[in-house]
Amino acid sequence: MLLTGASRGIGHATVKRFSSAGWRVITCSRHAFPENCPWEMGPEDHLQVDLADPEDILKALSDVRQRLPEGRLDALVNNAGISPKGTGGARLGTVETELADWKKVFQVNFYAPVMLARGLIAELQQAHGSVVNVTSIAGSRVHPFAGAAYGTSKAALAALTREMAADFGPRGIRVNAISPGEIDTAILSPGTDKIVDTLPLRRLGTPEEVAKAIYFLCTEQSSYVHGAEIHINGGQHV
Repeated sequence: MLLTGASRGIGHATVKRFSSAGWRVITCSRHAFPENCPWEMGPEDHLQVDLADPEDILKALSDVRQRLPEGRLDALVNNAGISPKGTGGARLGTVETELADWKKVFQVNFYAPVMLARGLIAELQQAHGSVVNVTSIAGSRVHPFAGAAYGTSKAALAALTREMAADFGPRGIRVNAISPGEIDTAILSPGTDKIVDTLPLRRLGTPEEVAKAIYFLCTEQSSYVHGAEIHINGGQHV
């Protein structure tokens, strides 16, 4: 499988889930290989890629293909995402977000998944593989911490998931999305505890719980799940 945004949080938990099940995991992020990652082939199968740079993505696609001697890719998980903040970590709304930031957010959160899926469509088809796009609860409602650019990019990614499901399905490739809510990672914003108090389950989710859902969507257990967006948020959307 190929996983973006693997260096921390949900991505790191996803690596552990798949590698423990015997999958070969090719990871890519803008950071070098994290030393605390658990899988044996990690350093050899990690690509340092700047998803904000389309040219760098094209180079990465070529590198990924060379790492697939059988020409098949069983899963692509588009997990990487960025959400710029203002001074002191303040939320950036529609007015405050600079045009350059809008472009960068959409490049990483939306265009990169398009480029990777299209660029590896032959390898995914060969494997009858699965694509999982990681969206967000911020894609369906205004969030108190996630910025306007982030939220709209995730809404676009959810729509893209439906479009890809229609286009990739006839090729034998399943496409789904997961939409996390408040997950206990290092990037939680101050004040999240007030949101947790309103959740039906009254707790944060864990990266491992999200990773389990991603794993489900990449295996035969979900063989007839296609074009879906699974909400992992403790009932936050109800």
